[in-house]
Amino acid sequence: MTYDAVRAIATTAKSGSTCSADIAGVITTIEVARDLTVAAGDALLVLKYGGRSQWCAITRLATAAPAAPSDPTPAPPQPHQPQTGRLVVPAFQTASHRSSGWRTDNDDVYQGQFGGQGNHAGCAFYGTKPRSLDGATVTSATIRVSRPDAGGANSAQPTTMRLVTQNKRPAGAPTLGASTSGPSLRRGQTVSSFAIPTSWAQAMVDGTAGGLGFFVADGSPYVILAGRGRSSSSFTMTIGWTR
Repeated sequence: MTYDAVRAIATTAKSGSTCSADIAGVITTIEVARDLTVAAGDALLVLKYGGRSQWCAITRLATAAPAAPSDPTPAPPQPHQPQTGRLVVPAFQTASHRSSGWRTDNDDVYQGQFGGQGNHAGCAFYGTKPRSLDGATVTSATIRVSRPDAGGANSAQPTTMRLVTQNKRPAGAPTLGASTSGPSLRRGQTVSSFAIPTSWAQAMVDGTAGGLGFFVADGSPYVILAGRGRSSSSFTMTIGWTR
């Protein structure tokens, strides 16, 4: 009697007396020896004997079904695409403080003193809206600022801008921090986008500062900047950001 023996790979578990197997690339239904347990993936020794066309699995080869191939290497993560945007923050309050307290006759932002009436610290407070960008990095910051048609010298006057800790008007004097040169405006002039330090706007986003002030220790020059009572857009801040 002639026997043809070849190696096959089971593609299904044994069901009844048969299973499917890959024999030289051809999926074939084969008989399985009565006491042989077959699982998908098992290497089998199969025989075709005599003149029969039926293959029969007589034993398993190796100790267990070969391990399934590992997943292919995952694709590298896509690089982070940064988000960017602009946040427009109207001034929450504008007010000016001097030795007698906060002015109540108007909400303009004063720098300096006039006629011995006390040296002003004029402020624009921004409330909590900058905090909506918590976690973002500030890339730019500008303010809209105007001088009314009256008050102080007609020619352009320099200002000294200060970072203010509070985000709304405190009961007492504002807490003034870092300083830088502010806008220099003639009477009646408006600057729609005066750049302020990005670190100051970042401090407002992070919650460690809340406003801008204008103050000179010697009280000169005397400058009036328009508050919200003159225009709701006065001291509006525009913050560019990314995250």
